[in-house]
Amino acid sequence: MEDNTIEQKYNKWIVALSVTIPLVVAVLFTVNLKKLGFNVTPLSFLPPIYASINGITAMVLVSAVVAIKNGNRKLHENLMKTAIGLSVAFLAMYVAYHMTSDSTKYGGEGVSRYVYFFILITHIVLSIAIIPLVLITYVRALAQKFDKHKKIAKITFPIWLYVAVTGVVVYLMISPYYVH
Repeated sequence: MEDNTIEQKYNKWIVALSVTIPLVVAVLFTVNLKKLGFNVTPLSFLPPIYASINGITAMVLVSAVVAIKNGNRKLHENLMKTAIGLSVAFLAMYVAYHMTSDSTKYGGEGVSRYVYFFILITHIVLSIAIIPLVLITYVRALAQKFDKHKKIAKITFPIWLYVAVTGVVVYLMISPYYVH
């Protein structure tokens, strides 16, 4: 299959997933199974797990960059697939938590409140923006368009790393306010 055909084949999927994932997450975020009358146990144990997954994702991303800079393409590829898998696992747990538990309100005051909301809002906006960037970057590698892959990866990497790290920071800032 010609390289351009690979990119063209996946472009429709990239657009579909880039639109569908945020919309589905937004809709599911508003669904609380308990409030709908389902007898579900709140999955209150999930936030530290998915925060840890964000931290691990950050370490995997940095390791993947080190691997490719050291010329280890196969390790880089495996680490990137791992980072994508971790991100999918995070998203599934995040949605499951919010479908079974009431949202936690941030209780901090003063400057910490502004810092928290700045980090949270940039985290959310960039977590939406990162979806097509990751998919495009991955497809360009799949198509073996490594010059184009490297060019977009220089944009994708710092944004994805920011999203992963701020996911941990948001959790650490809000965790004192969780009700168990």
